[in-house]
Order: sequence, then C-alpha cells, then structure tokens
Amino acid sequence: MSTSAHLLVWNVPYKRNPFFTGREDILLSLHSALAADKTAALVDAQALSGLGGIGKTQAAVEYTYRYASEYPEAILWVRASSREVLVSDLVGVAELLALPEKSEQDLDLIIAAVQRWMKEHSRWLLVLDNVENLAFVEEFLPTTHRGHILLTTRAQAVRATANPIRVEKWTPDVAALFLLRRIKIIALHDELDHAAPSDRNTAREIAQEMDGLPLALEQAGAYIEMTSRDLSTYLALYRRRRSTLLKRGSSSEDSHPESVSTTFSLALQKVQEANRTAIELLQCCAFFYAEAIPESIIADGASYLGSALQRVAVDPLKLDEALRELLRYSLIQRQADPHTLTIHRLVQAALKDKMSSQKRRRWAERVVRAVSHVFPTVEVATWPFCQQCLPHALECATHIEQWQMSFPEAAHLLNQAGYYLEDRAQYPQAEPLYQRALEIRERTVGSDHPDTAQSLNNLASLYECQGKYEEAEPLYQRALEVRARIVGPNHPDTAQSLNNLAELYRVQGKYKAAELLYLRALTIWEQALGPEDPETASCLNNLGLLYDSLGRCEEAEQCFHRALAIDEQAFGSDHPNVATDLNNVAELYRAQGKPGEAEPLLQRALAIWEQVDPDHPDTAVALNSLAELYRSQGKYEEAEPLLQRALAIWEQVDPNHPYGAVGLNNLALLYDAQGKQEQAAAFLQRAFQIQEKTLGPDHPDTARYLSNLAGLYEKQGKYDRAVSLYQRALKIAESSLGSGHPYVTTLRRDYTAVLRKEQFDE
Repeated sequence: MSTSAHLLVWNVPYKRNPFFTGREDILLSLHSALAADKTAALVDAQALSGLGGIGKTQAAVEYTYRYASEYPEAILWVRASSREVLVSDLVGVAELLALPEKSEQDLDLIIAAVQRWMKEHSRWLLVLDNVENLAFVEEFLPTTHRGHILLTTRAQAVRATANPIRVEKWTPDVAALFLLRRIKIIALHDELDHAAPSDRNTAREIAQEMDGLPLALEQAGAYIEMTSRDLSTYLALYRRRRSTLLKRGSSSEDSHPESVSTTFSLALQKVQEANRTAIELLQCCAFFYAEAIPESIIADGASYLGSALQRVAVDPLKLDEALRELLRYSLIQRQADPHTLTIHRLVQAALKDKMSSQKRRRWAERVVRAVSHVFPTVEVATWPFCQQCLPHALECATHIEQWQMSFPEAAHLLNQAGYYLEDRAQYPQAEPLYQRALEIRERTVGSDHPDTAQSLNNLASLYECQGKYEEAEPLYQRALEVRARIVGPNHPDTAQSLNNLAELYRVQGKYKAAELLYLRALTIWEQALGPEDPETASCLNNLGLLYDSLGRCEEAEQCFHRALAIDEQAFGSDHPNVATDLNNVAELYRAQGKPGEAEPLLQRALAIWEQVDPDHPDTAVALNSLAELYRSQGKYEEAEPLLQRALAIWEQVDPNHPYGAVGLNNLALLYDAQGKQEQAAAFLQRAFQIQEKTLGPDHPDTARYLSNLAGLYEKQGKYDRAVSLYQRALKIAESSLGSGHPYVTTLRRDYTAVLRKEQFDE
C-alpha cells in the first residue's frame, strides 16, 4: 500500500528516494513553519531555494511522503518552470479534483475554480516545483487559503512571495554517507562508521571533488553501480574525465532526468539571454577561489578584467543588475556583510569546460592581475583584508603554475601572499610562493634587479624564521650584493639587507660581524630616512639585543628605549612593534634584577599580542618572557601554564624550531626548581638536540643548554657527566663570547665548583 493510498488526491510524480540522506534540519524547519497555527495567507508559503542539482525537489518529495498523513484532502504537485507548464498542470489539478469547470474552454475559469477549491478546503498541500518566475506564479495562487504551499526555486530573492529556506550543498560526511549507501557498501540505515576507513576516506574525497552537490553524487553512484567500479578507480577516472562524466545522467530517469552539465547549461543559457555581462561576471568568478570572493577585488581590480566587465564593476547599479540575473538561478550567492560572492565549484568547472584554452588563459591572467592589484601592503592593520584575499591569491598561484605566467604582477602577488603567510607564521605555505616569485623575477628581469633582490631577501627571511640559517645566509648575501651595486651602498634597501644579514649573524652567535653590519645599516637609515623612522627603530632593537648578548647592558638599554620612543610615536601604544620593544626592555630589567619594573612592561606587551593574534609565535615570546619572570620569583604555579602555552604555540609552528628549544629549556628549569628532575632532564635533552641541530655545536646558546643540563646532573650527583658538559660549554662560550663575558665568568665558577664536588666524591 503506497504512502498516498489514503489521500483523496495525490499526483506527486516521483517515487520516494530510498537513499534520501541528510536535510533533517530543513524538513523540520519546513514542517514547523507550515504547521504553525495562524491564519494562512500567500506570504505563509515556504520556498526551498538553491542551486540547480542541490536537492530542492528531492527534499520536497521527501516532505510529501513523510508528512502525507497531515494532508488528507490532497497533495498536489505542479510544475512551474514556465507559465504554459504551470497553466497546463493546474488544468490537470482541476481534473484530479473533479471540479465542474474542468472541461471549460476558458482556462481562466478552470484556474479560478482551482483557486476557489483552495479557499474552501483545508489540510491540503500544493507543491510548485522549479519556479522560474515568481511574479507569474503569484497570479495563479489564491490570495487567502487554508492549506499549505511549498515552492522549489533557484531564485534567492523570494521573500515577497514566500519564506525562504536555503538548501545548501552537503558536507563531506553527509555526501560520503549518501554515496556509500547509494552503491550499497553500507546498508540504508547504517552510519558512516560502518564503512571501512579506506572507503570512508575515498568517499569523502569524491564528495569534496564534487563540492557536495547531490545531483553530481547521485550520478557518481549510478555510474559506479552500473560499471561495478570501486571508489578509488572512479575517483581517478573522475579527475581525468570530469567533463565527460558530468554530462552523463543518472540511471534513475524519473528522479534525476538531467545531468549536472545540462542542469547548469540551461541556467547559463537563460542568463546569457537576459544579461550578457552577467555571464562575463560569472566567468570571472570561475577563476577565483569559490567561496567568499570580495566584491572589492572585482570593483578595485576592474581595469584588469576586460572592457565589458570593467564598465559594470565600477557602477554599483549595473553590478547589482548583473548579479540579480545570477541570483535568480542561484548560480552565485551574495553575502551583504562582508560584501562577498560565492560560486559552486562545479559551476566553475562547467564554465571552464565550455571555454577554449585561449579563453581560459585570458581569464586566469585577468584574475591574477586583479588580485595582485588589490592585495594590500602587509602590516598588522591590513591583516584582515590580506586574509580575505589569501584564498584567491593561492588559487591564482595554481593559475600561475598551470599557465607558466611570468609577468610582473604574477611575481608581485606571489611575493605579497608569501609575505603575509610569513607574517602569520605559516612558513611551509609561504615557501613555494616565495620560490616561484624568485624564479619568475630571475627569468624576466634578471638576477641583478631590485625586485630579484627583494625576493632573495624574503626567501632568506623565511628560512631564518624556520631556523634554516645555512640556507638563509647565501641568499641574504646575494641580495646585499645586488642592492649595493644596483641602488647604491647608501640606499635604504641596502640598509635593510645589511640589517637582515646582521640579524642572521647575531642569532648564529657571530657577534663581531653582526655589530659592524648593524652600525652600517643604522647610519644609512638615520641619514636617508631620519633618526625617528620605524626602520631606524628596528635596527636599534636588533643592535640592543646584540649588546645584551655581549653583556653591554647600558648600550642595550639606550637602544631599546630609543626604539620604543620611535615606535610609540609612529604607530601608537598598541602596535606589535611597540610590544616587541616593551618585551626587550623588560627582559633587560629582569636580567638586571629589576622585576618590579619588568612585570608591567611584560604584561602590556602580552596584552598587545593577545589582541593581535593569540596563536602567533611573538605571542609565545611574550608568554615565555612573563613566565620566566615569574619563575625567577618562585611563582611556579603562575609560570607553568604560560610556559606550556608558549611551547604549544612554537611546536604548532615547527616542533624542531629553536624557539621550541627555548620553551623546552625553560619548562625544564621550572620542573627542576620544583624538584621534578626526571621531567626536567627529558625536556633539557630534547632542547639541546634541537638547539645543536639548528644552531650548531659551537653556538653560545648551545653552551647555555649544555650548562643547564650539566647543572641538573650536578644536582643528581652525576658529577662526571656534569664535568664533561661544563667543560664543553665553557670552551664554546669562551670562543664565541670572550673570556671576560659575564656569562663565561659564571660558567667558569660553576665548572670549578662541580670539579671540587667530583674530587670530594672520589
């Protein structure tokens, strides 16, 4: 007995889909809205809206079967793709209802009779499927009624006619569940975890390739079932022959009569007839990342997007007109806040498949130039817009690679995107962008060009951030040599290279070489840009760190205070540069035994970085500095969570980075102070391994880690091991810092003390 057997009238043309998956939230929302106890009117109609193939009709079909018992009078299904089809189906409804007017020659009389029946009866459901034009649909509906009306439509702007319920693409898990049920790898009522992990993962990959479009996944399931292919084989075939497979329809003709390609092609043809510029806009969007395309990229980069689109993009009214046609068929979604557009990936694929190779390249180049034009200068204030642009810049990177683009805008975009990723400590993602930008510049403008020097400098900076010092040094040296020769030895860009190479030498423990370069850079910047310029402050900060490492505390303090004054004047009190300055001054105060002066500066620095980015490596630096102050004061409970959080941030960036070694070392010292020697030893050994690997066996910081580990062994009474480590640490420190350095003096004293203990123990 069918679900509809008890109904007086039922004309739903589709069988219930046994593989219907998900959409529970939509069905519940729809049922709740339609069942609300209030006087019915036209505005109470509900509309399932969304892209063609997204599953609107399937959701409506499932609703009719699931809630059939609530509509004992009738469930009426009417096609509404055109006026002619709608009128024809309403005439058919009159026959189903056996209305006296069903045989009238005047169609208006028949339709009026259907409307009258709706007014006089209750507990009926009318489904208007595939509504193309909301205006003419309204003409045929009763102004008042006591039943329920449900529309399915690609249009997004439906509020004047019905309450919209948006049907979105499936999530990867829901899509994978449908596909696995559809090809009978799992039973109809099984959940995803019933499938083997390999099948689950491959099904998710197929779902992601199809961007969660139900029609595409139904076609995939039908093809797999028909050909008896396994999931992995189908996925490989789809990646090679996507266009061909998307043109194939489903084996279930009654529920999915059209293929994905046909579904999209019909909509695109109608848009083309209504507004040719709308198709240009859609073609443009096909070469962006599919989601959250900032309208500002299209508007501000309009001069690169072709003459037709340029005229529209700079005129908000014309842009709205073009978008209205795309929204009518849900080919695009528009978000008001922020002002962004989203296009389904298979719509993008369908558009590209219709283009010649030449046309695809032309659009790819246009979008690369537009995104390059709007990608902002990277600084903390522009981070939010950089983040908006980033997915589209990365999409452009694939175009640049695919089409082997080598024009200046391509290199500029790769460089800017890499710079932003480096700024946000996403080092592995930045590296290939920098490398590709360097390749393009070396090929197009040559190895002796300022732009090439910039790429060399940026790639070296990235390597330095990752602790790859040996890889960074020759790039910095090359950049310096090019800049000194091309723009001159006293140019600010040359000063930047001097400063960067000096910073690399400082972290490597090459203090004498670093000081000479810092002083040269500082002189150039002070003369070229002025003593109050932020670049001058940057060099002063680095020079202060060098003096601190050399035990020249008064000179370090002067540099730090001067840098802080410059940055506060230039950026205000809440800028990350100011936080760095505050942290440096406070660290100096802590080392000088001035905790009362250090603490408020450290807390202020941490507050600034927490506001900017709580998971940034510089936030970890601030956490570590404050924790070290608390540790030195014996406030272990306050220090431990800060050190643990700092270490977690550093390890998230790179578990083998020198900063991670700092975190491990400091946690070890904390555990040692708490009497947790075994934990401390494990942390110190790991810290030493990282430090020795990244900075080398002769670095001053390597000596510090050796001495810390030696001190721990000394406490454990393992004097022979402690002596050996102290000897090695002292040799490194004397060689790199000089015999008169305060740290060397302390280290020599500790070594002498443990020697006495060893002799006494013997």
